[in-house]
Amino acid sequence: MAVEPLSQKEIEDRLAELPGWTVEDDRLTRTYRLGSHFAATALVVHIAQVQEALNHHSDLTLGYNTVRLAVNTHSAGGALTDMDFSLAPKVEDLAPGHGAS
Repeated sequence: MAVEPLSQKEIEDRLAELPGWTVEDDRLTRTYRLGSHFAATALVVHIAQVQEALNHHSDLTLGYNTVRLAVNTHSAGGALTDMDFSLAPKVEDLAPGHGAS
């Protein structure tokens, strides 16, 4: 089944439910700050596990004490879809356990 791009209105409505998330360069993005490099690395690994389970992967950027996630749906031509907005709350749920803000 093909994945359908979301309308601009749908994107805006879903963003309103995800504080800290933005759309940059047609990607859903969020940057987390953590207490240490080790905590940031652990968060990246945890996000990767969630993405594997969903079979939907973002670009993850690990900094010294930051993690940046950027995602869109390649199979929908790089558009934002339900898949992207399903991943975001899962990441939001696990991030506090790593001390992310």
